[in-house]
Amino acid sequence: MTQDFKGQIAIVTGASRGIGKAVALALGRQGATVIVNYHQNSAAAAEVIAAVQAAGGNGQALQADVSDADQVDALFKAVVKDYGQVDILVNNAGITRDNVIMLLKPEDFDSVLETNLRSAWLCSRTASRAMMKKRYGRIINMTSVVGIAGNGGQTSYAASKAGMIGLTKALAKEVASRNITVNAVAPGFIETDMTAGLSDDTLQKAIAAIPLGRQGKPEEVAQAVLFLASSAAAYITGQVLVVDGGMVM
Repeated sequence: MTQDFKGQIAIVTGASRGIGKAVALALGRQGATVIVNYHQNSAAAAEVIAAVQAAGGNGQALQADVSDADQVDALFKAVVKDYGQVDILVNNAGITRDNVIMLLKPEDFDSVLETNLRSAWLCSRTASRAMMKKRYGRIINMTSVVGIAGNGGQTSYAASKAGMIGLTKALAKEVASRNITVNAVAPGFIETDMTAGLSDDTLQKAIAAIPLGRQGKPEEVAQAVLFLASSAAAYITGQVLVVDGGMVM
């Protein structure tokens, strides 16, 4: 998809690897100034910015734990100070702590909800202020098919991703009058670090459940984000775009 995001400022959380990296690169290639947020891996974030610049884009890497309210405020203040606005927010930061419910520790449940759902709420809350002043904005939440269909051994992850869908729909109703759209993308089985460590047997079983017969690529998820962030999706809000090869249809 070819879209013109020149003059737009995009923040992508958890953008040092995987889907977040692909989204940052895609936005940068289409002219957006991309803020690559990362929590710990500064070297990986710097590589993403270098790739964006090599493709003719612009941006910078900014460290913040986006589950921390003070750090989120500092992140957005820095962006508004440097660029004057926030046009696109992609809430991508996420972790997993998988286990059957009897063995899942409460602190692991809490960490998943804080990183995945609380961060999306905090960033959306702060971004909305800047977007309302401009009367324009695009918020895109990276949920998962697990938040739609569930998955054994992933109660914490499923709860966080289902929560993101509820957040998307409620916030879309709140901010629509200010020309701000809020949507979600729900990837299925995508080639990322999270799936790279799976055994061949587990991998083949997962692929067998996908009608298109393969894993998705991060770049394919990024194209869905580009669409929702673009003018072509100006009349779409409160929706979940599933990118899963037919896995949960």
